[in-house]
Amino acid sequence: MFLGEYQHNIDAKGRLIIPARLREGLGDKFIITKGLDSCLFAYPMEEWSALEQKMRSLPFTRADARAFVRFFFAGATECEIDKQGRILVPANLREYAGLEKEVVVIGVSNRVELWSRERWEKYNEESASSVEEIAEKIVDFDLGI
Repeated sequence: MFLGEYQHNIDAKGRLIIPARLREGLGDKFIITKGLDSCLFAYPMEEWSALEQKMRSLPFTRADARAFVRFFFAGATECEIDKQGRILVPANLREYAGLEKEVVVIGVSNRVELWSRERWEKYNEESASSVEEIAEKIVDFDLGI
């Protein structure tokens, strides 16, 4: 399980340190892809395989399902952590997520998310007022909250 929020800088070559606590769960190789909310998602290989199986069950006859699968898989790439605990974030993914200098790395249950600091702060600001409303809506899922 991934949790926590960490601040790091991405260098001019696109290398980003992955916090040690998150590296353990991601493993030496993992998948990074375009995520929702203009951030990047990183999945350990087992989680990615499970997600891939679920995506395969989507009806390919539906245009929205095809579009989502294309979005998710076309942006995906395998990453390896180097000896300094860094990954190279491809230019197309950096551009999509707006990763230029300051990056927020967060653990979110089964995945890690990479956010530009600016977008993360804006997201938190915008969602802070609606968290209680969201909690009320998802109470039907019996999460024990």
